Amino acid sequence: MSDSTADPTEAPSRPEPEVEEAFDRLVSEGRDRLARPLLPLVSTGFLGGLDVGTGVLAYLLVLHATGSHLLAGLAFSIGFVALLLARSELFTEDFLVPVTAVVAREGSVVSLLRLWAVTLATNLLGGWVITWLIVGALPDLRATVVESGAHYATLPIGLESFCLAVLAGVVITLMTRMQHSTESTGVRIVPAILFGALLAGGQLFHSVLDSLLVFAAIHADAPFGYLDWLPRLGWAVLGNLVGGLLLVTAIRLLRVPHRVAEAQHEHS
Repeated sequence: MSDSTADPTEAPSRPEPEVEEAFDRLVSEGRDRLARPLLPLVSTGFLGGLDVGTGVLAYLLVLHATGSHLLAGLAFSIGFVALLLARSELFTEDFLVPVTAVVAREGSVVSLLRLWAVTLATNLLGGWVITWLIVGALPDLRATVVESGAHYATLPIGLESFCLAVLAGVVITLMTRMQHSTESTGVRIVPAILFGALLAGGQLFHSVLDSLLVFAAIHADAPFGYLDWLPRLGWAVLGNLVGGLLLVTAIRLLRVPHRVAEAQHEHS
């Protein structure tokens, strides 16, 4: 007589329902982002730069008053809360969500590259504008501004800065994943505060945040310029991509291989 009792160790394992629901939310939102017309995409990215700029303003004010990067980092999280509640967008937030949609064949690689390029460019443009306003409105912050921007504008391009950029990509993409695990806005604010503080307080190498600090310093007549910033932007973007795509997005997708296969089969 055969034993009809199934061995639980032989049954295919499936992730928790919450993980599958989060995957479906990522695909749905990613599809919408990838299909966004150019004008809304430009405005969303530009506003994202402005929103992060409010965090930079808080960071500089607290750093000037206390000299503490950790307290200033906590203040910077205002910018990430603004991003969340105002529904604007940051370049590095577009790793997990639209990439998941592309993997599920709900969007193309070309539309993903378009999203990345436009969002990064408009984030930087919005950030340039608001940092010009900050320096013009608060001249007493100039010394703090130049000191903060110099940390990134003169950071050597090498292993240390690359690791800082990879960590920044991990932090932001993990924050995005945590926010998409729930539909509660109140709960989503928690990782915005925690990971925003970790990013800025830990002085990680983030392509947009650190560009804004460099822009502010240049506006304040720092002894460096855009030619010093540009190669470091490229280095930060590369590290952010490695951290966000390889260490978070790709591994997270391995938790739902059956859902990825199902989605791909539906569009094959």
